[in-house]
Amino acid sequence: MDWSFLFFFNSALLGLGLAADAFSVSLANGLSEPKMKPGRMSLIAGVFGGFQGLMPLIGWVCIHTVVSYFQAFEKFVPWIALVILLFIGTKMIIEALKGDEAEEKPEKLGTAALIIQGVATSIDALSAGFTIAEYRFVMALVSALIIAAVTFVVCLIGLYAGKRFGMRFSKGAAVTGGVILILIGIEIVLSSVFGLEAVIGKFRT
Repeated sequence: MDWSFLFFFNSALLGLGLAADAFSVSLANGLSEPKMKPGRMSLIAGVFGGFQGLMPLIGWVCIHTVVSYFQAFEKFVPWIALVILLFIGTKMIIEALKGDEAEEKPEKLGTAALIIQGVATSIDALSAGFTIAEYRFVMALVSALIIAAVTFVVCLIGLYAGKRFGMRFSKGAAVTGGVILILIGIEIVLSSVFGLEAVIGKFRT
């Protein structure tokens, strides 16, 4: 594919598709931390955007170098995401229920937890490397940057929406956020098992 409107449009659409999980997690983060400041929101959205743009690029590199190893590892990608999101979501729910009578002040999302969330919501985007496999490296890099930018904007929207609802329904916000994370993990596995293999097979041929 050459530089064209279609290239940029396709990259933006791919970014929107890949950003769905990151949006939901951002919504959960906004729900659990309703007093989050704009600078912190930009940082969180930037981490999600960075990982979401990086993963397809890593997938592209793997396809052009260690294809057989990448194909073997790819089967485990959705399950890794499920385990990580199950752990974070369950922990969030338990802490919310345990601290119900204690302080009402929500616990801030730590750096380690943020990075884990970024990896968990973007690891399935490794398979998007097949989507951009025919691009030259520079085009693949630009496509990854567009995906990152789209994810950044989408996550900011999710954080703002979560904050607004979190202010109104602060009691069950953390529980809702945890449930959202668990459902995302299940959705990643289900979409991978029932839909992703056919799509990837199309790009391999």
